[in-house]
Amino acid sequence: QVQLVESGGGLVQAGGSLRLSCAASGRTSSNYVMGWFRQAPGKEREFVAAISRTGSTTDYADSVKGRFTISRDDAKNTVYLQMNSLKPEDTAAYYCASRPLRRIIITTAPGDYDYWGQGTQVTVSS
Repeated sequence: QVQLVESGGGLVQAGGSLRLSCAASGRTSSNYVMGWFRQAPGKEREFVAAISRTGSTTDYADSVKGRFTISRDDAKNTVYLQMNSLKPEDTAAYYCASRPLRRIIITTAPGDYDYWGQGTQVTVSS
């Protein structure tokens, strides 16, 4: 059974940093495009970042470009989201997700991802 488990969320002051981790079990993560999404209360889930199976290609939402970095360590079956220069508007529950096997294109739509973690809360205080 596939499981994605996020960790690393917490409370941080504006301008601070956090690193989120997403550990995958039940599958070899290197076979899958992985993404990070976030959802704030009362808002729709939105794309944050995604990484190709090889790690050679990444994509970011405009709102996080230059501040967030997605990476993967396939030896550990883990995907990371390094978040720097955090802003109060980054406050949300953050979810990692994977695309189906053989779907090799990075996409930004939540509906294109079939497995999701339970989420980790990030709160940025001003």
